[in-house]
Amino acid sequence: MSNQKARSGMQFEVVIDDICGLKWPNLGEHDLVSVAWAYCYFSVQFRECLEIARKLYPDDDRLLELDRGERDTDNLSPWPGIAAAGERMNHDEFMRRTLELGKIPETRRRNLVAIGEAYLSEVRAMDRNSRAMALASYEDGGLERVFRAFLTAPKWNGPILQAFKHFLVKHIEFDSDPEQGHGALCRHFTPDDRILPLWEAFKQMLIKAVPRLTHSHGEGQLDLDQGKRSTIDRKVGRGLHSGGPHE
Repeated sequence: MSNQKARSGMQFEVVIDDICGLKWPNLGEHDLVSVAWAYCYFSVQFRECLEIARKLYPDDDRLLELDRGERDTDNLSPWPGIAAAGERMNHDEFMRRTLELGKIPETRRRNLVAIGEAYLSEVRAMDRNSRAMALASYEDGGLERVFRAFLTAPKWNGPILQAFKHFLVKHIEFDSDPEQGHGALCRHFTPDDRILPLWEAFKQMLIKAVPRLTHSHGEGQLDLDQGKRSTIDRKVGRGLHSGGPHE
């Protein structure tokens, strides 16, 4: 059992459960691409947490080993369109390149960038010691649980989602070994609820990027159908009042 699961009464664990309990099986591929965009910003934040921890504890050999598995590493290589065999990169760079495998509408892209940048501004203002401490909650079970929840979404077609799925599956592999995995390398950092705001910010970013995560099954489609009907009703109304399109 991981150290995180052995702890009880921590509110950040409740937020992890909340994230895992969102409507992941309801998501379509359009939604999952938005999840990938949001997660890319989290991956930047994660890398920064690791950099902070390395600066705070430069003689910690276990952190050095973790660093080697997250930054300037080839453990996600190769992947088509992203990394050649043996190519080394930070994991957030892998995610950045993942997003470049496909285009999304500019309005949607700007919205996702704004959500991600607001998230980074929020977490960068948080206490550095708390950000370092959060590594244990991420690596020792927290992100593994979240990634498994992501993967309950039913469809992962297309270059972006195939690369994102590869990222998730490999990280579950990296983190899940209780003795040799990444969690074991930072377990000596015992997190407490000073890290709660970091998890809450992650949750809110995901929901802002993909509002369907809080919808009941079919609710998103119902909203879409209602929106279409409203548009049709407005057009019909304009036609009735104006004499129609050929007046």
